[in-house]
Amino acid sequence: MGMSGRRRLAGRKSIARKTAGEDPRLGMLVKRAEQAMVRAKSAALKSVGLTPAQYVALVELGQQPGITAATLARACLVTPQAMMIMLKTMEQQGLIARSSHPRHPNVLELNMTDVGREALEEARERVEPIEQRVFGAFTAKDLIVFRGLLSRFIEAFDKESTA
Repeated sequence: MGMSGRRRLAGRKSIARKTAGEDPRLGMLVKRAEQAMVRAKSAALKSVGLTPAQYVALVELGQQPGITAATLARACLVTPQAMMIMLKTMEQQGLIARSSHPRHPNVLELNMTDVGREALEEARERVEPIEQRVFGAFTAKDLIVFRGLLSRFIEAFDKESTA
């Protein structure tokens, strides 16, 4: 890289520092926020015997009973391989059941069991106060702006991966 290229890069870095506040590592701040949320939810879910990933899977199964493992993996933002491992554990815990699709015998549908529904209800009682505490730190307008900013943050990476 030539001298002018280095100057342009240095100029961009200083602009990033000025516009992003004292710490230009916005990604690190997002990661810290995620970790704080996961820690709080993990602690709350531990007494129910669920992980945050299992909680998300049960929430999705509650909204979309009978979906496939592949669809659930996409909804939970995990790989199909990770989902299969998690489903095996959840099946052993009695939280879910797999059954053949009535018209497509090679397709397995996933459904929550009564044990899974009870666990989800108990988990919601523990997670909702955490989410309310977070939401309570923002006004309704703040939350709209925050969601918009996070969406733009994600889109910036999506644009890069398609370029």
